[in-house]
Amino acid sequence: MNNKILLLLVCAGLVFTSCVPTKDLIYLQTKDKSETIAPISANASKPYRLQVNDIVKITIKALDSKLVDIFSPSSSQNGNVQSEKSEQGLYFDGFTVDDHGNIRMPVLGEMNVIGNTLEELRVKVEKKLLEEYFNKDANIFVTVKLAGLRFTINGEINSPGIKTVYQEKLNILEAIAHAGDISVVGDRKAVTVMRQTPTGLEMHDIDLTDIKATQSPYFYVQPNDYIYIKPLPQKSWGTGKTGIESLGTIITVLTLVTTTLLLLKK
Repeated sequence: MNNKILLLLVCAGLVFTSCVPTKDLIYLQTKDKSETIAPISANASKPYRLQVNDIVKITIKALDSKLVDIFSPSSSQNGNVQSEKSEQGLYFDGFTVDDHGNIRMPVLGEMNVIGNTLEELRVKVEKKLLEEYFNKDANIFVTVKLAGLRFTINGEINSPGIKTVYQEKLNILEAIAHAGDISVVGDRKAVTVMRQTPTGLEMHDIDLTDIKATQSPYFYVQPNDYIYIKPLPQKSWGTGKTGIESLGTIITVLTLVTTTLLLLKK
């Protein structure tokens, strides 16, 4: 009788230790109920500054449309609107920041943009156009956008790979949603973000189960970020993701052991 009770306790212990607790699956929990959570800090949401290999899309509009055409890539002149909207079209029609931090535009030539925000680059292009080619009555209108926010996500994610999202800002939870969410055996408490900066490569772990994650400078994804989700220990144990799966595995193992012992006795 005591052996049966011991066996049941062992099975129950294996079930509860092998399955993933619910609290490890919920995002942005308020773990300290007495603590007041401040809004997202300015550091976390500061504007992105251009780096080498970024691709920007610069659009110029004015009353004199023929003059405007000379500042645009050749494909835009041909009216190839569909190619501009595709990722491939943006790659060929956009302006890539080279190793020296410059972009090269038709007529305007080379322009150093490294470290500029998109707004600073827009002002720079507009100022150069007004000084050299247009007067104030031309009503020029310049827009500058990144040619998609591109990032890589890998590890315990349902749809890993290189993703491109066409929006101004993207937080890490939205990036994970674009990749089909983290799997049950993915570690949400230590999601690694690798980021290239002017001073070198930075790596940082962010706990997405804690609401304090919104205060992190890594909460917002930047172009060319690499996001890696590590597996939980439960994955290597192979007992199952849930209590039912774990119980099924344990029953299978016990059945196999019992059958083997009975065969050996015969």
